Amino acid sequence: MIEPQKFASYDEFFEFYLRQHSDPLSRILHAIGTTLGVTVVVAALVLGHPWYVLLFFPIGYGFAWTGHFLVEKNKPATFGHPFWSFISDFRMIGLMFTGRLAAKLRADSLRER
Repeated sequence: MIEPQKFASYDEFFEFYLRQHSDPLSRILHAIGTTLGVTVVVAALVLGHPWYVLLFFPIGYGFAWTGHFLVEKNKPATFGHPFWSFISDFRMIGLMFTGRLAAKLRADSLRER
């Protein structure tokens, strides 16, 4: 079994997470999957069908993993760091929706040099 990569902090992990999502198409697939997944969760709860909440996982991860395996050609960070990956998806999408992702990507790429 391959040991997951170690990170000193969540911020260090998030920089890695963003590098794993370098292709804009992959990020768009993540945004679509997460947005649809959250929409299904809200609808399931509003309509009184709590078991439908479980549809979040195949919807959200279906789009995200398509982005990893077919677009990025890398392994999802979810396999080694499920909780940090889950919250990082929402953080990345928040940065996308607020127009701050490009600045974050530039700052992180400058820090790598």
